[in-house]
Amino acid sequence: MLLPSAVLIAKILFLLLLANGTPVIVKKLLGAKLAYPLDGGNSFIDGRAFFGKSKTIRGIISSVLVTSIGAAFIGYSIQTGALFSILSLSGDLASSFIKRRLNLPPGSRALGLDQLPESILPLLFFWEALELDIPTAMTVVFLFFFGELILSRVLFRLNIRDHPY
Repeated sequence: MLLPSAVLIAKILFLLLLANGTPVIVKKLLGAKLAYPLDGGNSFIDGRAFFGKSKTIRGIISSVLVTSIGAAFIGYSIQTGALFSILSLSGDLASSFIKRRLNLPPGSRALGLDQLPESILPLLFFWEALELDIPTAMTVVFLFFFGELILSRVLFRLNIRDHPY
């Protein structure tokens, strides 16, 4: 029998996978169709893009929809799935914003910055609702961090991702 924390970890990882993987899959399926940049192509005061072309309205909408449905499938509300997706993507957007300020090109690798905000932000928000504890949260972050590194390489080899990271 699985321990309750193992089931919780699996559910959270499932939601993180949906929230962050859906935009990648949708990009592969639709290419440039409906791929409007979230920042509208506008620049920050430093002259660099807010997020970059790869962060799209299509990616946000598809992630929220798919994660909401996935949440309902595993026993959470649709609203929980939507908010989980928004929080995870907010962490991803924050890391993209920081990467642009560091003058890193879109698609570049920033180990830790590419994985941690998108997993930690929803965990912090849902800490009480999910009855998380530090070991469970650390396990989720650890598994997401290394799972994302491995899955990114697999998706690159399958020609789904543009970069192996």
